[in-house]
Amino acid sequence: MADIQIQREHTLGLAEARKIAFKWAEQAEEKFDMECTYEEGKTEDLVSFTRSGVSGTLTVTKDRFELEARLGFLLGAFKDRIEEEIVKNLDTLIAKKPAPKKADAKKKPATK
Repeated sequence: MADIQIQREHTLGLAEARKIAFKWAEQAEEKFDMECTYEEGKTEDLVSFTRSGVSGTLTVTKDRFELEARLGFLLGAFKDRIEEEIVKNLDTLIAKKPAPKKADAKKKPATK
């Protein structure tokens, strides 16, 4: 079996890292048909993911993401491509800066 291990340091803090991990899990479910479970903890969160031929975890802390995946025999042949896609997706999510907060605008009543 092929293993994938990815670590990314960050300075986001746990609250922002949690948002990114949750978004990553949503994308994994939608794009790769993964079944993901998200467990929040006091100092770290754990995203477990699985589908036929792959299983793993994404551990999230205030300063690091750590992904470990185990690929089955058939997917092991595509290890490099799978790892590249995971890295690209995670790095893209980490790189996105939160939009600056705008002052709350009052809604105008609808006109007919």
